[in-house]
Amino acid sequence: MLKTFDTSLYFITDSTGFSEEEFLRRVEAALIGGVTLLQLREKDKSTREYLALAEKVHTLTRKYNVPLIIDDRIDVALAAGAEGVHLGQSDMPIDLARRILGDDIIIGATAKTVPQALEAYQQGADYLGVGAIYPTTTKVRTVLTSTDTLDAICRAVPIPVNAIGGLNKDNINILRGIGISGICAVSAIMKADDPALAAQELKATAEKL
Repeated sequence: MLKTFDTSLYFITDSTGFSEEEFLRRVEAALIGGVTLLQLREKDKSTREYLALAEKVHTLTRKYNVPLIIDDRIDVALAAGAEGVHLGQSDMPIDLARRILGDDIIIGATAKTVPQALEAYQQGADYLGVGAIYPTTTKVRTVLTSTDTLDAICRAVPIPVNAIGGLNKDNINILRGIGISGICAVSAIMKADDPALAAQELKATAEKL
């Protein structure tokens, strides 16, 4: 089931090193800057901590009419009333998640190969995150994905495909001519001196690909 959402500038958060107040300030600045989809990603928080933060972030994303995606945790997504969940290769299978969440929730999946992409699509994923295109500074383990593989995945599935991994406004030209629906950014926005301006500039650059 295809849903109406825009992955052109997909912002994935990283609260590492920030107070909650500063983290939320940066999230809102990114929303002001024009991010179109926002994923809350917390690998180290307890369920209660994750849920409490998700509720605060959801208040902000609702204000700017941007869907909130929760990384990994179906329970937190449901409890927070989030619009979606993103599942990696070691998380719950997409078809089981779909059975639990129903058809209205956005389910994204990580894919690094064409077979993984096809499986995720066939199981009911609404979009794919593909990468890492470049090495990243986040704590998530990354395996680099070639632009040729990214291109092949875009051609293999009819759902939106987003590139992820170390992308910023100075290096995304490597994606020119590939049929992605958008880019995912973490550090390029999260760690910017001005997250709103960083989001604005990244979106403008991505639109020219």
